[in-house]
Amino acid sequence: MSQVISVHNIGDSRVIESREGADGKTIRRRRETPDGRRFTTYERIEKPNLAVVKKDGIRELFDREKLAKAVTMSVGKFFSSELEIDEIINSVEEAVYALGDNEIDSRQIGDIVLSQLKDRNDVAYVRFASVYYKFKTLDEFSAILQKAASDTKKES
Repeated sequence: MSQVISVHNIGDSRVIESREGADGKTIRRRRETPDGRRFTTYERIEKPNLAVVKKDGIRELFDREKLAKAVTMSVGKFFSSELEIDEIINSVEEAVYALGDNEIDSRQIGDIVLSQLKDRNDVAYVRFASVYYKFKTLDEFSAILQKAASDTKKES
């Protein structure tokens, strides 16, 4: 059972153990409050602000958690663990920041997600593509299936 510890207790806590996360980019700290309760925190290097330009032209800050939620909701059930989803999100985030721009079009993020899914799970790729491209006909859906099959043959 997970327990919620109020924020003011975190500052009073002591670190029992620190470990680098599996991704090499986070630090996992096991902590203990003065009254003996234990909890875990995860620390990640804060990235510079990056504006996402939406389809309607509105700009909002890149939000890793929003991206993770969208990917999990759309294709999470096609992966065996949250760790796999987190690896995808890490790869997408790295690719987005590697572009070196202050702004990124939401379409570019979707394309990066698709490329990550394509390399990991064909069914998740097709499902995400069907929502991302807003397929209206069976022909549109069939075309993405044929493209995925063709790309898989090329890689073999």
